Amino acid sequence: MGTTQLETVPEPKYWHLKTVLSEALDSEFSVGEILPNERELAARFGVARATLRQALEQLELEGRLQRRRGVGTTVAPPRVGVAVDPAHHTWPGAPGDDWQPVDAVASRNVPAAVARLLELTPGEQVHVVHRSRVTHGQPVAAEQLYVPARCVPEAEAAVGAAVDAPARARTVLRELQQLELEGQDRAVELGSARADDAKELDRLPGAPVLVVTTRYFAGGRTAAVALSTYRADTCRLTFGDNETDTGVTVLAS
Repeated sequence: MGTTQLETVPEPKYWHLKTVLSEALDSEFSVGEILPNERELAARFGVARATLRQALEQLELEGRLQRRRGVGTTVAPPRVGVAVDPAHHTWPGAPGDDWQPVDAVASRNVPAAVARLLELTPGEQVHVVHRSRVTHGQPVAAEQLYVPARCVPEAEAAVGAAVDAPARARTVLRELQQLELEGQDRAVELGSARADDAKELDRLPGAPVLVVTTRYFAGGRTAAVALSTYRADTCRLTFGDNETDTGVTVLAS
């Protein structure tokens, strides 16, 4: 990486530096390679370390770099394509679903936004199913699926009798699949990782994530809501109506 003078550049210095660094990543570095330390990079480009940090943070947000404790800043691999829309609309846990059940608990305390979507009455019990998704050997998403107890009345006793946590989750999912799915919709937004999700996804709390909210409809109302948190630095979400149509690609950048 050669020295570049940034004094006369009309755009913010860190943004131009980000572009220069991005080009260098493509031409001079390989995936997994460790970048020089901040002092060396700042000296090479003639910028303050604060400016350099802004550029590095932007590249991390765009998925070009990864900051790893005890290692340093490395060149990130290309984003993993993760299909969000299934080929056929199905309930969570149906055959072909690649999410792994982790646990299920009964709760009367759910996020206010979820309570509104489910039209819950005050104090109404909800089964909260926790699931995870792994692609190419790395964790890419964590999910909380909220199912009102009224929609799966047989699940409560079965959940209490289940010995291990994944079995509790599978019990709720099986009961949910007994309902006739009338439709579903999804919304995607950029968010920040909560502490629990950050730990599971090997990210720092507050790291950028993509949050996919899915509503499942049965009996003329919302029967379940899933909040799926994807790593924004490693994932691109693809949407399509069939297996060959990737539809819209959502990039966190």
